[in-house]
Amino acid sequence: MPRNGSGNFSLGRRMMEDATKEESEKRLEMVQVLEALKQATQEIQRQQTSDSPAIKALLELQSILSSADPNLSALSDHLNRLKTLVHSLNHSKGLLSFLTRPLATHSLSRVAASIESEIEAWIHRETLNTLSASLRNPNQNEEHLVALLTRFRDRLSQGFNRHLQDLVLKLRLFSSLESVLFDDKSPNRVREQAGLAVAALIRFNKDVFVGQVLMGPTIRALLSMASVLSIEVLCSLIRSIRSPLVDEIESNAEIPKVIAMLNSDDLQLRVLAFECVLEIGFFGRKEAVEAMLKEGLVEKLMELQRSEQGGDLVEIGKQRVFDRHPLASCVAMFAVQLEVGEGLRQREKRAFKPQILVRVKKASVSDAEAATIAAEVLWGSSPC
Repeated sequence: MPRNGSGNFSLGRRMMEDATKEESEKRLEMVQVLEALKQATQEIQRQQTSDSPAIKALLELQSILSSADPNLSALSDHLNRLKTLVHSLNHSKGLLSFLTRPLATHSLSRVAASIESEIEAWIHRETLNTLSASLRNPNQNEEHLVALLTRFRDRLSQGFNRHLQDLVLKLRLFSSLESVLFDDKSPNRVREQAGLAVAALIRFNKDVFVGQVLMGPTIRALLSMASVLSIEVLCSLIRSIRSPLVDEIESNAEIPKVIAMLNSDDLQLRVLAFECVLEIGFFGRKEAVEAMLKEGLVEKLMELQRSEQGGDLVEIGKQRVFDRHPLASCVAMFAVQLEVGEGLRQREKRAFKPQILVRVKKASVSDAEAATIAAEVLWGSSPC
């Protein structure tokens, strides 16, 4: 009996998954149709003719569209207006028609623009409802969810849209993205895409979404993943949110995790961790910089500078050096970030430079190395 019960439960779960997938596929098919109709409205605005295939496609939509749905009532009104205009243009004759045609074709273009706006809103509803349902389904197909997240990011990259933002807030999509990002049972690829979507939302409207990043688990989740993409996302968020995000990283004691990634066997991750260090150095306040120095950052950077990917720019030259030596002169690069950054006061900048030089001298394996790196630190930044 238990086995049969388990089998019935598995069958029921599969049926629910299949139903969810089928519903999602139907929505995506609808989106494809709507995208084609949106292109039709753009064609009408360009051509302003009343007998094009684009007009016929929209009139066909008018004939089957139900105005009972409150979300579609405005679209239905615009389509009815389009039908009236087309009928007027196709059946008017004589001198009056000749005189009023320019105004009528202009009205046609305006109605088409209104229809385009309503169709775009419809596309947003279908796409975001599908994404929201998929994010809440723990057994969602990985490829399908990645595709949905990619589509979502692509739309966000097109620029701000009030209707789209309202839908994101109404569906609580940010919280759903964070839940997936923080769920270590989700595939890493899906979690990374969720992180990229969070970063895209910040670029879409930082004022609205930045608070959710600062109060939520995003930073912790990205650092716990410690993958190339997750640290790329973290760097992007630091550049977007600046000092407040660095403050959160420091106050949550996450800086040691950033420094630890400089030990990674993955060169790409090691380089990105260094980029993250530079961003923290540029935007971080005194407490963040002190935390990095306390974790032995200068000593670790000197080790990296001694590696095959390191070296110093004076010896190897600057031209195209970072392709082969992405960690060249990394101690001086960090010092420069502090010097030109916006997180420290001038007196704090002056105080940190001698601290870096003292640590360089102590960690050097020779007087020559100490002199070279010290010269880079002093040469690469402005005089005190």
